Amino acid sequence: MPRSEALAARPARAYTPVMAPQSTLDIRLFGGLEVRRDGKNVALPQSKKTRALLGYLILKGTPQRRDALCELLWEIPDDPRAALRWSLSKLRAVVNDDENERLTADRERVAFECAGATIDYVCAEKACAAGLENTPSETLRDLCGSCAGTLLAGLDLPSQPAYESWRLGVQERARQLHLRILDELIARDADAAERTQLLRRRVELDPDNEDAHVTLVAHLTAMGQRVDAEAQAAVSRRMLESVGAVDDARIKAALHNAPQKPMPVKRAPMPEPATPLRQDIRFCTAVDDVRIAYATVGNGPPLVKTANWLNHLEFDWESPIWRTLFRGLARDYRLVRYDERGNGLSDWDSQDLSLEAFVRDLEAVVEANGLDRFPIFGLSQGAAVAIEFAARHPERVTHLVLLNGFARGWRVGSTPKLVASVEAMMTLMRSGWGHENPTFRRMFTGLYMPKGDERQFAWLDELERMTTSPENAARLVDAFGRIDVRHRLSQVRAPTLVMHSRGDIFIPPGLGREIAAGIPGTRFVSLPTDNHLLVEGDPAADMFLAELRTFLAA
Repeated sequence: MPRSEALAARPARAYTPVMAPQSTLDIRLFGGLEVRRDGKNVALPQSKKTRALLGYLILKGTPQRRDALCELLWEIPDDPRAALRWSLSKLRAVVNDDENERLTADRERVAFECAGATIDYVCAEKACAAGLENTPSETLRDLCGSCAGTLLAGLDLPSQPAYESWRLGVQERARQLHLRILDELIARDADAAERTQLLRRRVELDPDNEDAHVTLVAHLTAMGQRVDAEAQAAVSRRMLESVGAVDDARIKAALHNAPQKPMPVKRAPMPEPATPLRQDIRFCTAVDDVRIAYATVGNGPPLVKTANWLNHLEFDWESPIWRTLFRGLARDYRLVRYDERGNGLSDWDSQDLSLEAFVRDLEAVVEANGLDRFPIFGLSQGAAVAIEFAARHPERVTHLVLLNGFARGWRVGSTPKLVASVEAMMTLMRSGWGHENPTFRRMFTGLYMPKGDERQFAWLDELERMTTSPENAARLVDAFGRIDVRHRLSQVRAPTLVMHSRGDIFIPPGLGREIAAGIPGTRFVSLPTDNHLLVEGDPAADMFLAELRTFLAA
């Protein structure tokens, strides 16, 4: 039964903008895109890409480069610059007026300023950032109503993967804002009918949260609504079973009103505001003319992260797979990341996928950023690239941090059985990688993060599908199998920290210990997790960040 049918329909509160008296333009992003001037709807351009451009500029909040916008929203066979000019001409009439020129553009950049405008998402974000505890309940109800609907609904662009990755990320941040407001209302003394509605909305918005289900069932039971409570208990069991998170004893206790300690409201964590830690994406060119996308974020000393399988600068930054790790690093360092050739925002049509090419890409990124001496963080096969670079350029690498890496690929020193199994997998990649059905890709998801949750599985599955082509996926796996930098280990002079997940089945811990044993003076740390990728919520991610900070500060 679909979730939308399983839960009783509850009408959303009518949207009431929380605005300043002088506001003349009201922009709604939840539930789609809607613009009102002086209370009247403004006709929007028919072009979905033009409307998506407006939503993107509003939510980004800072000037955006024209060339980046062209790549984000338009295909190369078209004329992206002309399409951007046309879209801007249409949008100026929508958002500009005699008092405020909100949409501005020069030869290089385009920006949206929200002067004299009310934007539902911005209102919700500012309210949460300021603290909801002292906000009047009526204002909270208005905010909660304004968050009804999916952010940027109907503005999906399946053919534009970079835009889609950003849209999915900002939608998740909007969902967390809505949860924060809901939880604050639930924590207050609302009447029974309103509390029922709020708890149902909480379950609908966070369907994998067992506490939300149990609280709703217990509330319906306490209100004497026995039929509704039993129906909700049955629905909740099915929903939670689908993600392997059901505790039937708790649901039974709630259904039968068994004595139990009062359940505190677990407020949703405050999502990161959209404005801090903005990454800047640019492009450089390797020696063989392959274009490499790189991103910088943060204001501290530099830290260069080598590329790994698979990267997408925009998608990674917003995803629950990488978000905790990357934002944790960017708070202390100027984090430099890049997409490897053959995937992400870098060129996909590169003929050379070899260790030598991967190292040249790293050299190009370093030169484009004007870096002299810096530490390197290498993850997975990016560890081998970091080792090779450090051996070639000992005068430039101050520290080496390697996580779940290897010095020799799967073809080197492996059994014939292992080689045959990976080659068979590569054959399947060429036919099954790009399908909408995620069954084949879920095999990789289970190897990367066996302790992940369903939301993280879905994100990684989408990342795999959109980040590279089936042919490139197979070619990259083949290239990684041929890597062998064992002879370089003894030539690394930089202080080195090797960390490896204790239960990593994708790259076994023995390969990490092999690196640590080969580089003189290396410290080895075993991380208490089975995940190859240190996903959001994994305690090993915090341990990794703490060890890295201590090591780089020494």
